[in-house]
Amino acid sequence: MSAAVTEQVMHLSDTAPAARRSHAVFDRSFRVLCMLSAATVLLVLIGILGSIVYGGWPAFREFGFWGFLTGSRWNVAQEVFGAWPAVAGTLLCALIALVIGVPISLGIAIFLTQLSPKWLKGPIATAVELLAAVPSIIFGMWGLFVFAPLVSQYMQVPLNSVVEGVPIVGTILYSAVPSGTGIFTAGVILALMIIPFIASITRDMLDQIPSILRESAYGMGCTTWEVVRHVLVPQTAVALVGAVMLGLGRALGETMAVTFVVGNANRLSASLLDPGSTIASRIANEYNEAGDLQLSALMALGCILFIVTFSVLIVARLLVARIGKQ
Repeated sequence: MSAAVTEQVMHLSDTAPAARRSHAVFDRSFRVLCMLSAATVLLVLIGILGSIVYGGWPAFREFGFWGFLTGSRWNVAQEVFGAWPAVAGTLLCALIALVIGVPISLGIAIFLTQLSPKWLKGPIATAVELLAAVPSIIFGMWGLFVFAPLVSQYMQVPLNSVVEGVPIVGTILYSAVPSGTGIFTAGVILALMIIPFIASITRDMLDQIPSILRESAYGMGCTTWEVVRHVLVPQTAVALVGAVMLGLGRALGETMAVTFVVGNANRLSASLLDPGSTIASRIANEYNEAGDLQLSALMALGCILFIVTFSVLIVARLLVARIGKQ
């Protein structure tokens, strides 16, 4: 028996260097493949940015970057293009979506993890996941043919009779043409689109919190609100910021759904209920029939949207870093 064991040990010692060499080659190959994957993403990002900057350069050269960004006229016949109405419309739609969508998403996540009975948790979670799978064009069609008429009949018309002539409030809520389409309608549709993403991520983070923390808080006599406010939210603050920024990123870049319901007016109105436009909707509407300078202006709009999205990412990183230090 001892001779057999000795022979097996000698055999392993003879094959060990070859195995180590094989593992080393595999490890180096794996590292190279990972580096190539990371470099591919970086190169694609640089290529996209370079192409849209190159395509939009004639517009930036013609109007200047700040002149194009702050310009409010978009006249195809006179070849005068300004990006500010589309940029402002994009930011307003995204802001409305966050104001509506974030509280609802948090409510869904808290209900599913803290308050929902077991028999109801499954159907609601499945409904949220199915809502995330609905194509954006379906949201746009539903918004145009179902939601916009409801906004027109039950919101815009009654509001016009109340707020007309009222300072500030009348300016913000009065709609010259109560068609139902506009910045507010687009913001609501975007809110419905980002709710599943924010709710799902927040729910997963809440589920990962150790149950002993919640049980300890309840044992000390805390109410459900106090547990959520002082235990759950601080524990998931970083993930919550990431979820909100993910939803904001989709809201900023959404195209088809917004194009259906935003009204696609090349102007910026003081009223949230009037038609407007976003960067994505303007590009989608005019790209096929654009001339040389107009096409360059649309590419420049894409460049500005890229900058806005990148700025949102930087802000998210700063918020996460600040929350992590607290």
